[in-house]
Amino acid sequence: MPANFYRIIILVSFIINQLIVKLGVIRDCSSTNLQSKPIAAPRTNLNTPSSNNLNHELDFNMSTPKILDITIDVAVIGAGTAGLAAYRAARKQGVSALIVEGGPYGTTCARVGCMPSKLLIAAAEAIHAQDKLKAFGIDVPAATVDGVRVMNRVRSERDRFVGFVLEGVESIDANDKLHGYATFKDAHTLEVALENGRSAIIHAKSIVIATGSTPIKPVELAAAGDRLVVNDDVFSWTDLPKSAFVVGAGVIGLELGQALSRLGVDVTLMGRRHHIAHLSDPVVRDEALKFFQNEMNYISDGRITSVERVADGVLIHYVDNNDISHSKVFEYLISTAGRRVNLDKLNLPNTAVALNDKGIPAFNPHTMQIGDTHIFIAGDANAELPLLHEAADEGAIAGANAARIALNAPIELGDRRTPIAIVFSDPNIASVGTHFRELDLSTSSAGQVSFHNQGRSRVMLVNHGVLRVYADIQTRKFLGAEMIGPRNEHIAHLLAWAHQMGLTVDQMLAMPFYHPVIEEGLRTALRDLAAHLDSQTAIG
Repeated sequence: MPANFYRIIILVSFIINQLIVKLGVIRDCSSTNLQSKPIAAPRTNLNTPSSNNLNHELDFNMSTPKILDITIDVAVIGAGTAGLAAYRAARKQGVSALIVEGGPYGTTCARVGCMPSKLLIAAAEAIHAQDKLKAFGIDVPAATVDGVRVMNRVRSERDRFVGFVLEGVESIDANDKLHGYATFKDAHTLEVALENGRSAIIHAKSIVIATGSTPIKPVELAAAGDRLVVNDDVFSWTDLPKSAFVVGAGVIGLELGQALSRLGVDVTLMGRRHHIAHLSDPVVRDEALKFFQNEMNYISDGRITSVERVADGVLIHYVDNNDISHSKVFEYLISTAGRRVNLDKLNLPNTAVALNDKGIPAFNPHTMQIGDTHIFIAGDANAELPLLHEAADEGAIAGANAARIALNAPIELGDRRTPIAIVFSDPNIASVGTHFRELDLSTSSAGQVSFHNQGRSRVMLVNHGVLRVYADIQTRKFLGAEMIGPRNEHIAHLLAWAHQMGLTVDQMLAMPFYHPVIEEGLRTALRDLAAHLDSQTAIG
């Protein structure tokens, strides 16, 4: 055949191929490969709620636009515990939803919170158990701590827990995920910076903010340089340090400080104004202060005057409870002085959302709705109850209500559980229901039990602490409790269930108590409370 004929055939084939690419018929990646990509599919013209049958895939070729235009029913910012719950709740309502995450996948709890801290605590409890052996008449060679192996288990088990979370994220349709940091262009529009210089514009009928929080590194401690760390950093250590100064005696500081101390680290723990964990009952707080000051170097009302990075670590100048000055070099300065919400980079002023003096929007805790807007906030981002189970509940409520707005349906009040908080120190610290500081002391009675002489506690040589329970004088209804004591994580759950069921003290005492168990101490406290209710003795 003539050469010109072949040239014509090649030219026609080229033109047809280009037309097919332009029309999006040919895709350069399979759906399996697509799921590993960080960019999700655009949604277009979704005027009605989408179904699972929608399958908009993104072309990862040269024809992909620099700016993706996505229309969605519900956009969720953040793929942590609250964000994942919000996404699933929205999809359950039958609407289209897109979850946007800028950082690494995996929840705060799994990566740097609940789970790795409990792994460190478990190691500390194991080595601490040998201290009681002699009292039981058991002599064994002294155990030693291998810091490298301790931290290796912490990291490997932590990674396992994170893996479970990642499996959940992987199970989400690739079209419903977008990896990049989102900011508000206006109340209904988000801009997301993607990889490869691309960006996405998301138009959403409703939006859930679930961006979490970040540990604070106080500016006044910045001179410590790279030896100033937060709890997130601790769980990446490959070995235990010889010494550490822990700032903050809240939940995280107390757990970390005690665990490191029991593992052989020279620890100084510093708090302020004698606050410890979340305790507000002076009887329980004083018991906790006494215990931890006896076990470790715990300064309950001190202050750091200056810090200096030196060759061996950080030189810390500080003042103790008695206003006596000290100077000492520590390998690390660990700040557990709180967390800040991740809202500052969202450009919330571009919306109609009003912020308080801390930069946090006012919201309804039963609907998670911000004001009367179509924007919701859940999890640590709202600074209300930074606990995993609360974040999951809030996310589910927010996601369902965001979907209802997309459906033009009325929002609904979500079910909130009885507040419960547990510190996994030894002894455990816990609170349930109404805190002491929240009680009307003139209409409330209190009962208590000391664990020092409680039968099962003495048997196991864990007889430390006190439990205080509260009730309304007129109704005899159980109101709440604060405690420090052995295995109190379990007592706290029993009390939380009783509180959520609205039980009276008499109904609680009608429940079975086995013998001999630590829970018998709870019965003693309830009996004491019942006697005060009978005599109508108020707390104050």
